[in-house]
Amino acid sequence: MSHMKDTSPDQHRLQATVHGRVQGVSFRHYTRRRATELGLAGYVRNAWDGTVEVVAEGQRARLEQLLAFLRVGPTGAVVTRVDVQWVAATNAFDRFEVRY
Repeated sequence: MSHMKDTSPDQHRLQATVHGRVQGVSFRHYTRRRATELGLAGYVRNAWDGTVEVVAEGQRARLEQLLAFLRVGPTGAVVTRVDVQWVAATNAFDRFEVRY
């Protein structure tokens, strides 16, 4: 399996801040699992203000699928809002990880 970085024009970066009851409900674990299934790279972490921050890079269609997951979250989460920003991919990541 090749791990060459895809720098095609279809590469985008999704920066999302998830609001609601999103900490203490395995949100990071399930986000990492979903992003990995989708072949995305980046990270997820809890922010000091109670939100969850997600930065992911990959194909736009796959990022849209991750965003659909973030709008719902795992069982136990109550997502009230997702702030989304789309920017150019930097290819800074080689996998999707939980950061602390």
